[in-house]
Amino acid sequence: MTTQRLWLIGGTQESAELALAIATEGIPCLITVTTEAARRLYPASPQCKIWVGRLDQQRLPAFLQQQQITAILDASHPFAVEVSRLAIAIAAQQGIPYLRYERPALDMPNSQSSVLASSFQSLLSSNLLDSQRVLLTVGYRPLPLFKPWQEVATLFTRILPSLTALETAITAGFTPDRIIALRPPISAAIERALWQQWQISMVVTKASGAAGGEDVKRQVADELGVKLVAIARPKIIYPQQTSELAIALQFCRNAGARS
Repeated sequence: MTTQRLWLIGGTQESAELALAIATEGIPCLITVTTEAARRLYPASPQCKIWVGRLDQQRLPAFLQQQQITAILDASHPFAVEVSRLAIAIAAQQGIPYLRYERPALDMPNSQSSVLASSFQSLLSSNLLDSQRVLLTVGYRPLPLFKPWQEVATLFTRILPSLTALETAITAGFTPDRIIALRPPISAAIERALWQQWQISMVVTKASGAAGGEDVKRQVADELGVKLVAIARPKIIYPQQTSELAIALQFCRNAGARS
């Protein structure tokens, strides 16, 4: 007989912390991540299985049935909107409890050195990048959007050390001397040294919160007088949402009681 489980949508540091708490509680859990590298974030536990791969609208109903999912705790990255939208839709269709656990956003200071862009499109339709030496710390997926700007600005990127990320960066026009592959967290000392080495005048990042290193980038930007442009989080209406670990854990306990 298949054990009924909570589905934890993972891939973030906070989801790893949740997984540890869930395992300690003895709640059966299925953790999904998209890469083998992300698997290493999670503790080995007989209660928590880890599934690596991507889910789509066609596969999801059968997946939930096969895994006997009774509740969904969505702790995916704030910019991983596709999986969140899928989970919200299937939870509504099947009457499964859903809770979004999201890292708190940082307040954007009111200053000329920090800019909040509503989207990548709004940034790229402006002239903010013109003639700048720009470091992109936005992951590899948005890099193709910047390809037309390779002749207008001097672009650098920091990506995860993966073949997919490297291939995407090169296809988007980044030469090897303008790519660095590092896995977070990145210390202020490394940020500072890299920005100075490349003579960066602007950094583009995602509004990912402290867990995504946004606070460190702000600190270094202020120290070096570098303009920091943060891309705002996509707007999604979540049925339930919290940034409190205790609330998320109580949701998991309730899910375990339903099993």
